[in-house]
Amino acid sequence: MIRPLVPRLAIIGAGLIGSSLARAAREKHLAGTIVVADRDAAVCARVRELGFADEVTQSAAEAATDADIVIACVPVGSSGAVAAEVGPHLKPGAILSDVGSVKASVVEAMAPFVPAHAHLVPAHPVAGTEFSGPDAGFAALFENRWCIVTPPEGADPAAVDRIVALWRAAGANVETMSAQHHDLVLAITSHVPHLIAYNIVGTAAELEETLTSEVIKFSAGGFRDFTRIASSDPTMWRDVFLSNREAVLEMLGRFTEDLTALQRAIRYGDGDALFEHFTRTRAIRRSIIEQGQETAAPDFGRRAAEKPKHEQS
Repeated sequence: MIRPLVPRLAIIGAGLIGSSLARAAREKHLAGTIVVADRDAAVCARVRELGFADEVTQSAAEAATDADIVIACVPVGSSGAVAAEVGPHLKPGAILSDVGSVKASVVEAMAPFVPAHAHLVPAHPVAGTEFSGPDAGFAALFENRWCIVTPPEGADPAAVDRIVALWRAAGANVETMSAQHHDLVLAITSHVPHLIAYNIVGTAAELEETLTSEVIKFSAGGFRDFTRIASSDPTMWRDVFLSNREAVLEMLGRFTEDLTALQRAIRYGDGDALFEHFTRTRAIRRSIIEQGQETAAPDFGRRAAEKPKHEQS
């Protein structure tokens, strides 16, 4: 028998990321025992039916007891509450982590509840789909995606290494950086694009009734892609924008300035400026494909083999 990487792994929250991590841990034999906690009784019942956890409970405290690694897979606005619940039950040497796409505010919210004998090592797997819930997860979600680990100052190196090892074993590429730098990077690569998508789809929804129906009927690829992004979990994204407001507002300011420049070029018929801008941005897409974070297929790079069953045709 191969000794598991984590003897007892507790996952708090059985949404897309939590259920995918549990499935990856089960499929790759990363944990001796997988415990999943979710406060929703219906979700717990569904997790039992799906069978990707050894133990299921509505109590985060119960799940954290005797666990070697506890990972909070909840909206970032709930991370502090989870830490407060599980903190008193963390055994000596236990590691508390998370998966939120905002890091500085998460560290601030969770750190006060982590006892001196345990460790806080936040992380963010940069992977996902627009779906949520325990049925949305799939083991290959993290394959060749990035997971950013953001150890607080003075974090125990051995604890950091264990979190890095777990995510690598789940299939992810791992990089470490400060929480503040992470939040600035993710503001432009993830948060602002989602805000733009929500805004464009919201604008379409507020058009006159006849025009709205035509927008839906004649949706081109660009608008369809925006609706996919804008269908993501509203609770999660509300918390993201409120928790990372400074970085998001900074990047929104830069975006607004660039948008104004494009508006000016269109108004005055400056085709050269438009062509130069579009040529430069096209190269970004090619770079993403070259680094394996996307494919040339028009499906946001989500290969059929990586899709959950309900997403496959």
